[in-house]
Amino acid sequence: MRSMTGYGRGVAEHGDVRATVDIRAVNHRFLDLKLRGAAIPAPLEDAIATRVRGALERGSVTVSVNLARGGGAPAGPVIDGDAAVRAHRTLSALAARLGVPGPDLALVLAQPGVVTTGEPAAGPGDDDSASSATIAALGALGTALGQLGEMRRTEGQALAAELRGRLDELVATRTQLAGLAAAVPQHLARRLVERVRRLTEEVGVDDARVAQEIALHADRADITEELVRLASHLDQARALIDGAGAVGRRLDFLVQEIGRELNTIGSKSATAEITTAIVGAKATLEKIREQVQNVE
Repeated sequence: MRSMTGYGRGVAEHGDVRATVDIRAVNHRFLDLKLRGAAIPAPLEDAIATRVRGALERGSVTVSVNLARGGGAPAGPVIDGDAAVRAHRTLSALAARLGVPGPDLALVLAQPGVVTTGEPAAGPGDDDSASSATIAALGALGTALGQLGEMRRTEGQALAAELRGRLDELVATRTQLAGLAAAVPQHLARRLVERVRRLTEEVGVDDARVAQEIALHADRADITEELVRLASHLDQARALIDGAGAVGRRLDFLVQEIGRELNTIGSKSATAEITTAIVGAKATLEKIREQVQNVE
């Protein structure tokens, strides 16, 4: 089991490009990826996104990419003057035809090919399918993802230990509820008989009718089915915690189902002891719910 929070950094060099990649991840219901960096080529953005999505399933993930030449100068944006002139000429002609003001500098710079990344050309022996910047960036990304994964696994182990302890509390409460439920029919019988006798006083009591009422009330207060389902949900939650892979969504679903069973048992409660036990169980479940939000 892994946490959704963590941090990783990777640094790699290829040719005369040095790439530094930082990854920060926090909780999120789904995988929300944000990529930051100056003028990162679209193919590199796609490659980074594919790699991250293949490694992570949930979390708000921010990937910061910094590309620099060997001398330390950023491999940042470079303006292609000829492309800028061509773009301005084309836009100006279009503006004249439409009778609108000519293009400003921002619009010219936004045209494809006007601003480039300035990354170095591939040298002899470089992979023909990737630039030096791309190779360096993906290498740094791999290291950063490794560090992030290790931190998430370490935090996941701590989360798993915490969740196991809370589940053990719910298992103990479930056992307590089963014992309390077994005594409910006798409790209802005593209470109903006493109430009938007080109401009827010296009038004769139909024992068969009283027995029928006792059976009816006991059936309404029966929580056997809820306890069976509760035990199943708790077993499944423990199995998920002890398993591998992304289990956060399934755990979140089981927490909802456990809460549903506890609510039903509480609504059927026939004794103060059962009500008290349910209140405590709900408090424990809320702590589990909060921790499950951190699980990938």
